[in-house]
Amino acid sequence: MATPAHPGPGPLPVPSPAGRPVPELDPALVRDWQAAGGELVDLFARARARLGGVAALRLGPRPTVLVTAPEAVQHVLALRPDLYVKRSHRARLLIGDGLLAATGDAWQRQRRLLQSQFTGRGMRRYEQRISEAARTAAARWAAYAREGQVLDVGEEMRRFALDTIWRSLTGHPLDPGTERELAAVPAVVAALPSLPADGVAAQGTVAAELARIDALSSRAIAAARTAGAGPHGPGLLHVLLEAAETSPEYTDRLIRDELVTLLVAGHETTATTLTWLYLLLDRNPQARERALAAGADGSPERHRAVQALVHETLRLYPSAWILPRHAAGDDVLAGYAIEAGTDVLVCPYLTHRDPGTWEDPGRFDPDRFLTPGRRPTRPGSYAPFGLGPRACLGLQFALRESTVLLEHLLPAHVPHFRSVPAKASYGLTVRPDGPTPATLTAVATA
Repeated sequence: MATPAHPGPGPLPVPSPAGRPVPELDPALVRDWQAAGGELVDLFARARARLGGVAALRLGPRPTVLVTAPEAVQHVLALRPDLYVKRSHRARLLIGDGLLAATGDAWQRQRRLLQSQFTGRGMRRYEQRISEAARTAAARWAAYAREGQVLDVGEEMRRFALDTIWRSLTGHPLDPGTERELAAVPAVVAALPSLPADGVAAQGTVAAELARIDALSSRAIAAARTAGAGPHGPGLLHVLLEAAETSPEYTDRLIRDELVTLLVAGHETTATTLTWLYLLLDRNPQARERALAAGADGSPERHRAVQALVHETLRLYPSAWILPRHAAGDDVLAGYAIEAGTDVLVCPYLTHRDPGTWEDPGRFDPDRFLTPGRRPTRPGSYAPFGLGPRACLGLQFALRESTVLLEHLLPAHVPHFRSVPAKASYGLTVRPDGPTPATLTAVATA
């Protein structure tokens, strides 16, 4: 009999030896997928459809276990994070020992320091900076509309998200020179999936971009030390510098790694989510109309409706579309035996699109996040930022900045796309695979 999921505090259950073998996808299907040059997500979808929410597939000498069933997602990420551990990070050559890549005691120290900045009073510190970045973006859109200028919606969302996180890090708005230098960050992020497996070769491929990022980080750290806080008080960079006064592990290199980690995590996911949201609204214009009709400008009703747009976008295109873990010991997962040393891939992207979990999952329907009983209640069903102790710290920050920007832009302008990307690109995030050129129509107000 399989051991049930651990209910909470107390002794951890001893895995039962009676777990069933994880069903494995026919290797011939994997070879066919490889020969066709298919997307990894297509192979994952085939494995889930044929074998269920816990399935094995062999991409190397040992099988990898794909996890999409909600109860198994919850088990791996939230109930047994001590057993299913994070070994490395695909972006380590960019973020170094920053929070996303840190493990063990170092991760606990780093998370403890930053966690207070993204909850409660810490979040209130950044409200003004988020609002100013949103007003700056709204002013740009008004100018584009007046001039009939073509803009790239994805680039505009990236620009807003970079401005927001830069203000939050340094206390100062993003200037044009810094914006040009920061273009190296998304360039490295975009290159990560295709870099050589050898670390030295991979670093050499993006050496020029990494050098630009290191130089910019050094200048930002030096400026924070000498120039002090910005107009709205100290930023996250000042918090890291203060930590260095009492914690010797916060060297300039670690501060650089945390700075770059916050830049990557603080803009890439938000920009991508907002770009997808506008592409979805282009196909579903009535969703925008319903959100604005939910209440007056600034009302709680409109705020909830706009946030539902963000949540539904994150359901279809979660920030963390795939979460790699490594089984540090034997376990039984949803009735299946997991051996120590097994690589496990949790895929919220497929969990969110499972018709057994979500009603009509392919449809963009923000109302499911507004109407009681419309969304599944099973733990593990919705995990756009991960779950458990390693869930993204910036969840509330990302939701807040996205909602504030949309409350400025949605009532004022409607983008009309000249072309839209034909497919998604599955890398560090799921992003539109191509430019998003558009013109803007100003919305008449009574």
